Amino acid sequence: MTEQPTTAPTVRDAVTKLAALGALLDEVKKAYAEARTDVQHHLDQQHKAAGTSKLDAMLPGGVKVGSVSRTGGEKAAQITDADAFTAWVRDNFPSEHVVEIVPMQVRTSVRPAWAAQALAEMTATDAPRYVDKTSGVVHDVPGVEIRPSKAAGLRMTYTRKSKSSALDGRELVAEAWRSGDLATHVLPVLAPAAPAAPPVEDDATAA
Repeated sequence: MTEQPTTAPTVRDAVTKLAALGALLDEVKKAYAEARTDVQHHLDQQHKAAGTSKLDAMLPGGVKVGSVSRTGGEKAAQITDADAFTAWVRDNFPSEHVVEIVPMQVRTSVRPAWAAQALAEMTATDAPRYVDKTSGVVHDVPGVEIRPSKAAGLRMTYTRKSKSSALDGRELVAEAWRSGDLATHVLPVLAPAAPAAPPVEDDATAA
């Protein structure tokens, strides 16, 4: 029996493979973004209700493959009223108040390095208050508020290999994908949905 020669992949095969993977990649990215938004919502709700910030990722058979944790948002002192803040600096720390005279106008501002240092101190104390290093006077700073500077997020971690499991979390997910469990129980159909057919007009409507 004569063996049939193996057909080498053609350039067209390579191009088709690239096109197919590119199309599927777009769908996976979209589904991933939607899933991430959904999980973030559940983590935020759980954090508000119970103060907990972690959920386990389980395969259909009950095998843990990882966990997702809520990363807390950050707050920082921010200038919300530049005029009020500048006037306060002018009245209390005149050496840090800058006056620039340009044709037809006068500009006033606070030295950027000093403003950054003052805001950093207010961020550290979680209050719009500043302590004068010379006099010890504590100022309630106008025009500054402690506001969120970074939204809450999430961090996904996968399980590691152990004595009870020769596969790590990513490998367990890949194995479930190969077996078909993910397609049946976890992942949505990632192929683009067929476009809806336009309504068919009958002869009376068309007339």
